[in-house]
Amino acid sequence: MASSFVVGDRFRAKVTQLLGETDSPLPQRLRGELREILEKPEPATLPFSTARKLKQHLQDQSNVTSEHCMFEYRHPFYLHELLEDSSLHLPEFVKPPKNPELVARLEKIKIKLANEEYSRITRNVNTQEKNQIGTLADFGRQVRSVKAIVLTVFNFLVTVVAAFACSYMGSQYLFTETAARVISAVIAASVVGLAELYVLVRTMEGELGEP
Repeated sequence: MASSFVVGDRFRAKVTQLLGETDSPLPQRLRGELREILEKPEPATLPFSTARKLKQHLQDQSNVTSEHCMFEYRHPFYLHELLEDSSLHLPEFVKPPKNPELVARLEKIKIKLANEEYSRITRNVNTQEKNQIGTLADFGRQVRSVKAIVLTVFNFLVTVVAAFACSYMGSQYLFTETAARVISAVIAASVVGLAELYVLVRTMEGELGEP
């Protein structure tokens, strides 16, 4: 907030003239303040308090009656005339120092907000990646399950066929008729097939977690 005027050349000239009048009723205190202002290097400033004193003095001296003359004596100038080429002095704003604790807290809040914003933006991307990874994993498990089933069925068929072939070839030492050999081979293959089927069922129950 302004608290003084930056005086110009007109103020200096008029005040110098006023101080040069030896018979001027200018108060000594006000005279000293004005002289001190004129002695300051430019830009000199006129405080508002001194300006009010000078204004009051000029108003008091604007109409005086001389004891020896019956005419009205008027002071040759007024305060606004002195300040025509003057300007308000606006002090430079001094920025207060920042509180380190407050600055650190604000930085933490900024980082937290930035992380939350990043998480919000990348939420859909992460979900898609997780879904894609989950889909690939499920597909891999399904492929492995199908592969295991195919291998199991293939082993079952190979075992049954091998049991039938072995029984048929071995029964030639017991039976001479082909029908008897076929029947014995079918019986042996059926027994082996049932055994393999039982083992297969128990294995699948174990994989499913059933007792």
